[in-house]
Amino acid sequence: MPELRDLEIGVMFWAARDPLIEIRGLGVRCGQLGVADGTALIPAFASEWKMALAREDFTLVTVFCAYSGESYADIPTVRRTVGFIPPDTRQERVRRTLDVSDFAASIGVASIACHVGFVPEDRSSPDYIAVRDIVRSVCDHAAANDQTFALETGQEPAATLLRFLEDVERDNLKINFDPANMILYGTGDPIAAFEAVAPHVVSVHAKDGDWPPKDRPGALGVELPLGEGSVDIPRFMETLKRCGYRGTVNVEREIEDQRQRIADLANGVKLLKKLR
Repeated sequence: MPELRDLEIGVMFWAARDPLIEIRGLGVRCGQLGVADGTALIPAFASEWKMALAREDFTLVTVFCAYSGESYADIPTVRRTVGFIPPDTRQERVRRTLDVSDFAASIGVASIACHVGFVPEDRSSPDYIAVRDIVRSVCDHAAANDQTFALETGQEPAATLLRFLEDVERDNLKINFDPANMILYGTGDPIAAFEAVAPHVVSVHAKDGDWPPKDRPGALGVELPLGEGSVDIPRFMETLKRCGYRGTVNVEREIEDQRQRIADLANGVKLLKKLR
């Protein structure tokens, strides 16, 4: 695998959607792999990825879990369906997360990540306690695989996230920072949020978007191509440098139109290479 530079530019992509050779063609040497819930994590799948990574001389820095039944239609729907908050799917999603950890370990990836869902403000609430204990168990499993477990940002303010990290009490619990999610969920300025959580950040998404409309309570903001939203990507990149972040910066684009998505990823990679 290639030796990565500080602030190496990569992309966030999906196992069932994006051929690795196409991702490599964007001019990147690293990235984060999303694994949808329906993807069978059998030994043959791991072997295929291990060979593909070697063939393309490509480094995976994170494997992301996604779960069936999740919906990001609006904020109330996210609260009901995403991560470990819904009680009916908790155990199934925990099992899937542990399987993803084992898959990642088998192909040499040292970090897994996911959205755990909206962490409640009330530390004594049953949902808070349940999610805290689940994250502890995932961290312990990941630690046995010499991995970190990174929480995706955006669904709670930085202060709530920091308090949750303290309560979990696991050294391998880290953060995958997504500046656009802070805006899309209306949870805080991404620059100030990154400054607050920087010591815990092991990976970064480069994504852009605008704030939720004020006249539509519960609506999410709108994701936009990198550089066209409210994140202020040049300032964000400068903040990464100033705060001493040295990991990868992975362009993410979440739209259905595959052709446009790949074009937006390519343009995002070009922009970040200029800014790095």
